[in-house]
Amino acid sequence: MTYPKIELHVHLEGAIRPQTLFALAAKNKVTLPVDTLQELEDFYVFSDFNHFVDVWNVTTDVLFDADDFRRVVVEYAKEAASFGVSYFEGIFSPGQYYVRGIDGQALFEGFTDGIQAAREETGVEVRLTPDLDRRRPIEISERIVADAVKFRDRGIVGLGLGGRERADPASKFADVFRFARDHGLASVPHAGEDAGPESVRDVIDVLHAHRVRHGIRAIEDATLVDEIIDRDIVLDVCPTSNLRTRVIADWKDHPLPELIASGIPLTINTDDPAMFGTDLGVEHRLAIEAGADPRALFEAGILGQLAGDEVADRLRAIADAHWGVGAVGAGGVGTADAAAGGAGSAR
Repeated sequence: MTYPKIELHVHLEGAIRPQTLFALAAKNKVTLPVDTLQELEDFYVFSDFNHFVDVWNVTTDVLFDADDFRRVVVEYAKEAASFGVSYFEGIFSPGQYYVRGIDGQALFEGFTDGIQAAREETGVEVRLTPDLDRRRPIEISERIVADAVKFRDRGIVGLGLGGRERADPASKFADVFRFARDHGLASVPHAGEDAGPESVRDVIDVLHAHRVRHGIRAIEDATLVDEIIDRDIVLDVCPTSNLRTRVIADWKDHPLPELIASGIPLTINTDDPAMFGTDLGVEHRLAIEAGADPRALFEAGILGQLAGDEVADRLRAIADAHWGVGAVGAGGVGTADAAAGGAGSAR
């Protein structure tokens, strides 16, 4: 049984499969650290965080022009469509390219052109949210925000913040996020992954987060949990990612069952699927086994999406057509829908 899905947290660079990376390297005459596709596939097998950084750098170094950026959007849309995705929000990291001298206009044009191409080729609706990097100079963040605002009418809907949470406080980025919000972009920072609930509270209070990417450690603070629920703040949970980056040592220790039981609205996502050896089917099977209700996940996606009311209405119609018009389990609490879908039918 296939059910509709929404994905709100996927890094497009981290979604590039080895075959595409190999082809782009050849197109752009980039020397890879391996000679064959099989060796590249082996290189993608994740071992530790430093290895992840190596793979990430190799991946971003093969992307050069608008056609490359458009391609990565369309290719992930095709993959997402195969798992029943109706809508996704993709993340990309402009700072990676600015420091290589790539023109911001070509960068944003390529990614946003991918939105239209993805809709035409797959039927999947896409929006984009560029990420700032906590480690980079604030001048680069200011440039990213300025370029993002120019493209807000072409599908740029939010601004993210990535990188190690302990590297720099959220307050460093308060002004650029204020500028983004004042110009129509929502706030969707990473937090509560490798730092505790205080990191989640920081981005909610300082950056006025509409959603929190990851946010899993919010469960450690009952008052914060209540506030998240009261304010309809959606958490974008990425189960396999948390294991691959060693944020969670073992699946049995993952707080996903507690998050579901708490009633927090949450979505299930892949984060960097190609680099972490996962896909949306795997992530949903894990979520269902943890007690999630597929419709509740979809409803949280509608609540958290940044495309606006028209897209929200279309997504609600998709949900009603699949599950029927009626109540949904709060925050992802397991119901008969989960039993009907079954852990083996998440695709």
